[in-house]
Amino acid sequence: MSYGIVCQQCKEPLQLDASLIDLAPSAYDMIAATLPSSSAPYSQGSGDSQRQDSISSKSSWQRTKSSALVSTGAPPLSPRAQGKQPQRSAPLPNESFVVLQDSVIHAIQPPPGPPARAKSNAPKARNDTTVAQNPPAAKPVDPEPDSPSPLSHHLRSTARLFNLLSTRTEIDHPLCAECTQILLTNLRKQLEETKKERDGYIAFEKEVRKEREREAQGMTKEEALKKIEKLRQEEQLAIEQLRDAERERDLLDEELRILELDEKALEAEEAEFWRSHNDQLLAVEQQNAQLATLRAAYAADAATLERLEKTNVYNDAFCIGHDGVFGTINGLRLGRVPGVPVEWAEINAAWGQTLLLLYIIARKLDYTFENYRLIPMGSFSRIEKTTGDKASYELYGSGDLHFGRLLHNRRFDIAMVAFLDSLKHLMDHIKTQDPGVDFPHQIVKDKIGDVSVKLQFNQEEAWTRSLRHVLLALKICLKWATNGANG
Repeated sequence: MSYGIVCQQCKEPLQLDASLIDLAPSAYDMIAATLPSSSAPYSQGSGDSQRQDSISSKSSWQRTKSSALVSTGAPPLSPRAQGKQPQRSAPLPNESFVVLQDSVIHAIQPPPGPPARAKSNAPKARNDTTVAQNPPAAKPVDPEPDSPSPLSHHLRSTARLFNLLSTRTEIDHPLCAECTQILLTNLRKQLEETKKERDGYIAFEKEVRKEREREAQGMTKEEALKKIEKLRQEEQLAIEQLRDAERERDLLDEELRILELDEKALEAEEAEFWRSHNDQLLAVEQQNAQLATLRAAYAADAATLERLEKTNVYNDAFCIGHDGVFGTINGLRLGRVPGVPVEWAEINAAWGQTLLLLYIIARKLDYTFENYRLIPMGSFSRIEKTTGDKASYELYGSGDLHFGRLLHNRRFDIAMVAFLDSLKHLMDHIKTQDPGVDFPHQIVKDKIGDVSVKLQFNQEEAWTRSLRHVLLALKICLKWATNGANG
C-alpha cells in the first residue's frame, strides 16, 4: 500500500516497506545519530556554491514531497526541511516508550485493509511494539486525535523520518528503488572522480613539499641571485619569443587575408567554369541528340534504298505469265483459239504492253533499232519504218466484217513481223554482250520457233503459240537487262 506517498524524483507512487511502517523509536534514534548535523557540510569556496545549487534544485522536489505528506495526514515539513535554510540542527528525538502486551495490540482496531497482494507482503504483528512520543525539544505540530490508530501513528513517524533525512542530507526523500539505484550509480561516479582528484592533490602536495625541502637545504644567497638572474634572462627570452610570435602572427594574418581573397577569386572562377561546363554539356547533349536523329534517319533511308535496290520495278510493271495456252502480260491474254473468244480490245491492249516493254528494254540498254521506230500508244500502238518508204504499220487488229478488214489484217501482219525483227536485233545485241544468255526459240524472218506470227492464212492455235514464244523471249531479255551483267 502506497498511503499517498510518491517518489520525490520520478513522482511515482511508493509502497512503504514493512520495516518503515513498524519503525521502532530505538531504530529512529540510531538512524538520526548516524546522520550529519547539517545539510550544508561545506562552509567555504565551492562548498557554498554547491550547497546553493543543491538548495535551488531541490525546491520543486520539496514542495511535491510536502504536498504528498499532507495528503497522507502526516505533519507538515518544518521550515528547515522545506526551504533548506541553514538553521540549528534539530535535536535528536529523545522519545520514551512503553511495552504493550498482545492483548492491548489486539484490542486496537486496524484501519481498512489494503489489497490482497499488499496484505500478503505486510509483516505479521510482533509481540514487542513501541509507541513513540513527541520529543520535548521538537517544534509543536498539529494536535493528534485523542485516540490515534497505530497505523496513522507509524505513518507520522515515517514522515518525520523522511523529513529528518531530507533536512540532514542533500537528497529529498522518499525515493523509489529505480531512482535510488540511479542515485547510487551517480554517487559512485562522483566518488571515483573525487578519489582521482584527491590523489592528484596529494601528489602535487608531495612535490611542493619536496621542492621546499630542496630549497631549504642547499639554496644560498649567491645561488638565489643566480637563479633570479637566470629567471630574468628566461623572462627576457620569453618576451622576445612572444614578440617574434606576434610578428609572425601578423604576417600570417596578412597572408591569410590574401589567401581569403584568392579563395574568393577561385570560387568565382570555379562557379564560372561550372556554368560554362554545364552549357557545354547541354550543347553536347543537343548535338548528340541531333546526331542520333540523323543516324536513325540515315539507317532508315539506307534500309529503304536497299529494299528499293532489291526491288525490280520492271517485273512489277510488266508481269509476264500464262493462262492455259495463252501467254499473258499484266493479265492480258495475247492470242486466240477456237472455243475461247478473246476480245480484240484485250489483244490490242496486250500488244500495246508488249511493244512498250520492248521499247523500255531497248532504252535501258541504250540500244537503237536500225530499221524501225517503236511508237507505244496502248491499244493503238504503231511501228514506223525508218528506211525505204518510211511506212507506218498499226500493231492492233479488228473484228469488223467489211472489205477493208483484209487490208488491215495485212498491215497488222507486217507490224507483227517488224516487231519480231526488232526483237531479233535486240536478242543479237544481248548475245554479243553476254554469250551465256540462251534463248529457247530462234527467230527466222517471220517465224519464232518454227511458228509464224502472221495471222492471215495461219491457224489461231499456231499464232497464239508464236505470241507465247515472243513473250518468253521478252521475259529473258528483261531479266538480263535488270539482273544480268549489264544490270
